[in-house]
Amino acid sequence: MKAVRYHQHGSPDVLRYEEAPDPDLAPGEALVRVRACALNHLDLWARRGLPHVRIPMPHIGGSDIAGEVVDAAAPDVAIGRRVMLQPGWSCGRCEACLGGRDNECACYEVVGYTNHDGGCAELVKVPVANLVPIPDAIDFVAAAAFPLTFLTAWHMLLTRAQLKRGEDVLVLAAGSGVGQAAIQIAAVHGARVIATAGSAAKLERARELGAADVIHHYEQDIFEEIRRLTNRRGVDVVIEHVGEATWPKSVRSLARGGRLVTCGATTGYNGSLDLRALFAKQLTIQGSYMGSKGELLQAARLFFAGRLKPAIDRVFPLAEAAAAHRRLEDSAQFGKIVLEVP
Repeated sequence: MKAVRYHQHGSPDVLRYEEAPDPDLAPGEALVRVRACALNHLDLWARRGLPHVRIPMPHIGGSDIAGEVVDAAAPDVAIGRRVMLQPGWSCGRCEACLGGRDNECACYEVVGYTNHDGGCAELVKVPVANLVPIPDAIDFVAAAAFPLTFLTAWHMLLTRAQLKRGEDVLVLAAGSGVGQAAIQIAAVHGARVIATAGSAAKLERARELGAADVIHHYEQDIFEEIRRLTNRRGVDVVIEHVGEATWPKSVRSLARGGRLVTCGATTGYNGSLDLRALFAKQLTIQGSYMGSKGELLQAARLFFAGRLKPAIDRVFPLAEAAAAHRRLEDSAQFGKIVLEVP
């Protein structure tokens, strides 16, 4: 099969479009012919290399995948079925998995990140439990753009933050995958969304997705704007995934009893915290990582009904994966960048 692999860590120049062995199926696994694979910042970090994270080489990245089932080492799997893939790989046997919290499994990995090759290839294998059938009306590009970021945002807002109708939500970096998903999920659940972005065009797109108010984070002070927009009260929930660059103002933007949920740190890992504000305002700071298969199925119902819709930035052919990586690294996108597989 054709695949995009890297044999060493580095810049997008290490990505090679080349022949690779077809995956070998183990019992309980399905083989999917990939039609589209969307990029995430996780693909950039894995390609560059991370401290204490070992990635076997050569490696195929790509966690957001849609395509057609072509083979299965399990009964009752419909060959030819159109699917998108749950991007989390877990053991399926432990207490967390059996309790519906598979993203807390000690063996949990994201497809395409470390030990399991991903969807930047013509074929990918996954456990049959990861197959999510998609209606004929949903095209492969949209289906590939949905799972990881919408699952992440759903888990952050509804499971971790326990979002309530009528609450105020601050979403950082509206043009990111998690940002565009969080705006839509919060809005469809009756929250007032305030979103940040770095250009007028991105701010307008954020409004189109459901943001009631927007903040230009290069030209306006996020904390001061939140005070103005909320009559000095602050927001109930902050969806934080930017990290060091926005952390202090994200925490300060919380109302009394507010909840900050973080799933990433694209600008740096260090975030200071004034403990006096934490206990005096009774704040909650939560970490969040991916989400369960059950949560993805809940979110998918709104996707299939047309109430959630991934924002697609650009579609590249698989052979141009390096150019797609560069666009994501430059933060030039609004929404998801997708690789289409011929």
